[in-house]
Amino acid sequence: MLGKTYDSQVCSIARSLELVGERWSLLIIRDALFARVTRFSDFQANLGIATNVLTSRLESFVASGIMDHRGASEYVLTPKGHALAVALIALTEWGDEWASPIDPPILYRHVVCDGDVHTVAACETCGTVPADEIGIRIGPGMPPEYLAARRGGSRATG
Repeated sequence: MLGKTYDSQVCSIARSLELVGERWSLLIIRDALFARVTRFSDFQANLGIATNVLTSRLESFVASGIMDHRGASEYVLTPKGHALAVALIALTEWGDEWASPIDPPILYRHVVCDGDVHTVAACETCGTVPADEIGIRIGPGMPPEYLAARRGGSRATG
C-alpha cells in the first residue's frame, strides 16, 4: 500500500501529489474553481462523495493553504488554490485527447473576451514547443546525493 507522502522523492510533482493527489481532490478543486462551489453540501451533492472523505479532503486543503474555511460550511479557494487552474486545464486537455471517447465536454474560455483558453509548453526563446522536445536541467534545490543515487537516463542538459 502506498503511503501518504513521497519523502524519498526530491520532486515538485511528488510534493504536489502530497497536497492534491488523493482520489477526489482535483474534482473538489475543479468544482471550486470552475463551478464556484463553496458550500460543503454542494460539493457533496455535485460529486456524490462520502461526507467523511469530503471532510478529510477539505480539512487537508485548509491545512495546506489551498482553501480557507469560512462560516460553518463554506470553503473558499486561496490564491494557492486558484493557481491550480492551469494544471487542471492541462489535465483536461490531456484527457480530452488521450482518455475520452467523445468530444470535449468542457471548453475553457477567457471570461473577459470569451476567447478559448489552452495550456501550452513554451520556451522563453522559441515559443511553443512539442512535448518530445522538452528536457530537464538540474535546479538549485537538487541534492547531489539524491541525483547520484538515481538510475536510468535523463534528458538533463547542463
